[in-house]
Amino acid sequence: MTGKSTAIATNDYDVIIIGSGMGGLVTATQLAAKGAKVLVLEKYLIPGGSAGYFEREGYRFDVGASMIFGFGTEGTTNLLTRALDAVNVSLETIPDLVQIHYHLPNNLDLKVHKNYDKFIDKLTAKFPHEKVGIRRFYDECWQVFNCLNAMELLSLEEPRYLMRVFFQHPFACLGLVKYLPQNVGDIARRYISDPELLKFIDMECYCWSVVPADKTPMINAGMVFSDRHYGGINYPKGGVGTIAEKLVEGLEKFGGKIEYKSRVTNILMEKDRAIGVRLANGKEYRAKRIVSNATRWDTFEKLLPSSRMPKKEIKWQQRYEKSPSFLSLHLGVKSEVLPTGTECHHILLEKWEAMEDEQGTIFVSIPTLLDPSLAPKDHHIIHTFTPSYMKEWQGFSDQEYQHKKEEAASHLVERLEKVFPGLIEGLDYQEVGTPRTHRRFLGRDQGTYGPIPSRKLPGLLGMPFNRTVIPGLYCVGDSTFPGQGLNAVAFSGFACSHRIAVDLGL
Repeated sequence: MTGKSTAIATNDYDVIIIGSGMGGLVTATQLAAKGAKVLVLEKYLIPGGSAGYFEREGYRFDVGASMIFGFGTEGTTNLLTRALDAVNVSLETIPDLVQIHYHLPNNLDLKVHKNYDKFIDKLTAKFPHEKVGIRRFYDECWQVFNCLNAMELLSLEEPRYLMRVFFQHPFACLGLVKYLPQNVGDIARRYISDPELLKFIDMECYCWSVVPADKTPMINAGMVFSDRHYGGINYPKGGVGTIAEKLVEGLEKFGGKIEYKSRVTNILMEKDRAIGVRLANGKEYRAKRIVSNATRWDTFEKLLPSSRMPKKEIKWQQRYEKSPSFLSLHLGVKSEVLPTGTECHHILLEKWEAMEDEQGTIFVSIPTLLDPSLAPKDHHIIHTFTPSYMKEWQGFSDQEYQHKKEEAASHLVERLEKVFPGLIEGLDYQEVGTPRTHRRFLGRDQGTYGPIPSRKLPGLLGMPFNRTVIPGLYCVGDSTFPGQGLNAVAFSGFACSHRIAVDLGL
């Protein structure tokens, strides 16, 4: 037991989900659509977690990145479209024909166009001596994607599903098995030898996996590097937060429930089985199944007694570490700062060796180039963020902390000014978030954005699935297969809900 309480457990549910991040909401809506009685408990005022939003002085800012996969109309990898469809809701999306505009060392300036051949041609023009290798590498990424896109993406822990999929798509399954233990770097070096081009592929991985190619699973890269040309990047009208809002609308349509300002402090155990949760106010809820959308560190060190951490989790923590959090800068700027033809997403790096450093790589999203309604007339949002660790922001007085935030913001703006001349004079609004901010509002240990390999591992084989060694307890989100990214955690939600539905006989 996690401790005795005099609080009375109320309203038994089939499934309780801790947290309303994208993985938790997809799990909840999928189960509600199958007839399960579902309760989602969210500590904050609105849903979405790092896929949420906040409003300031006429600006509607996305909490996290604005580069959204999963809204395609064909195939099976369009998981956000499928998640909304399952609960009879939809939202309008705006296509973005360039995934990223890279501003990299040695004047490597390159746009990743939705048109695959155009992207390959532009990259080849930068590295003409690697023409054959470039095409072969990215074509192999397509092989992975085509395997994924041939089958319904559900729980790999469910034997009947695996048998059905294998008989329906034997070659696709065998193809995926082949790539499960492989990382991007090994495959890239089969075809490419130019050191700077290999650095570029490191950045292609780092911009969404927060690790270079040697530590990035090939299956994940196959999805990202190909889906950007297949389903494409599509921004939800009204901002990223509308995805979570629509999923909640669908959840409630199907009889599910979400409670805000409901911070779970304990997972309740009985005879070594998870049977409920306790809130900060002492209230308790019981359910047949408990799902944690918290990180595995928060789940097994805070919601459960860390002294009784299962050996399997200890081993997992030896293989994976917390990714950095971010220093985020939310800016409102006058529209004249951005010339015609500016792209929505940018990545800036001045020196290759600084890619993984504290505040080394800068990520930029300008969603108002796609949806002007997110800002006041004649203004844009520039959301820039750069990796940063909690240790850099601890041990300061309030005054020192504020001063450090202002200094960091000023330095970031100066770096951005080189790509967006006139930015400093065009500033209208500025708000800074640090790892402490992310920890506070997102409830994530150290403000981390998920696990990354602590050393080179065999592809995705080290990632845990949704079931845990504790009966009745499941995990969902970026701490589970297949990892970080909005479409990846949606995949996790589909898998988790499928496994639970089978376990409950739904």
